Amino acid sequence: MISVLVLTKNEEQDLPGCLDSVAWSDDLHVFDSFSTDRTVDIAEAAGATVTQRKFDGYASHRNAALTQCAFKYPWVLILDADERVPSPLHAEMIAATREANPSVSAFRIRRRDFFHDRWLKHAQISPFYVRLVRPDKVHYEREVNEVLIVDSEIGELSEPFDHFPFSKGIRHWIEKHNIYSTMEAQRWWDEQKGAFEFSWSKAFFAKDFSERRYHQKGLFYRL
Repeated sequence: MISVLVLTKNEEQDLPGCLDSVAWSDDLHVFDSFSTDRTVDIAEAAGATVTQRKFDGYASHRNAALTQCAFKYPWVLILDADERVPSPLHAEMIAATREANPSVSAFRIRRRDFFHDRWLKHAQISPFYVRLVRPDKVHYEREVNEVLIVDSEIGELSEPFDHFPFSKGIRHWIEKHNIYSTMEAQRWWDEQKGAFEFSWSKAFFAKDFSERRYHQKGLFYRL
C-alpha cells in the first residue's frame, strides 16, 4: 500500500474531492496550516490523521510534513487539495512500488492542469513532478517554487494525475501568484547578496527540469 500526504490551508472546498480520489489508502495524512474553515473536520471525517503546524515557508513546511507524520508505509504520495488521482494512476503506482528497484527513491508523474473541464494540454513548461517518494530519501530546498531533492534514482510513471488550479476562481489564482512573484523577487535579491553560483551548462543540459529552471532563472535575472 501507499500512504498519502495532503497539505492544506482553508481547503474545505477542494479537500473532499481530493480525499475521495485516494480513498483506496488506509493511511491518509492531512498536514494543516491551522485552517479557520472546516478543513480539519472534513479530514477527520474521512479518516485522515491531522497534524497542524504554522506555515513558515514552502520548503521548510513540506520537509516538516515528511518528518513529523508517522507514515504507515515506505512510499508516500504527496498531493495538494486541488489535485486528484485517477484509478489508472493508482493501479500503476501500486505495481511500480511493489516492483521498484532498491536504488529508486521516487517516481516522477505527469500532471494535467484543467480550466473547469478543459485540459490545458499545451500550457505547461513541464508537466512532470516528483510526487511519489520514500520520505527518508528526499527533502525540499528553496522557500518559493520549492525543489524536491532525491538522494538516488527517480523512476517514471506513465499515467497522469489531475490538477484544478482555477477551482476557487481566477481572482484567487491571480492573488496566489502575486504572492509567489513577490517571494520570487525577494529570493532573487537575497541570492545577489550571497554566494550563489549559476551554471550555463546546468541551465540547458541538467537532466532534472527543476534544476534546469533554477539555473535558468538565476542567469536570466542577472541579464
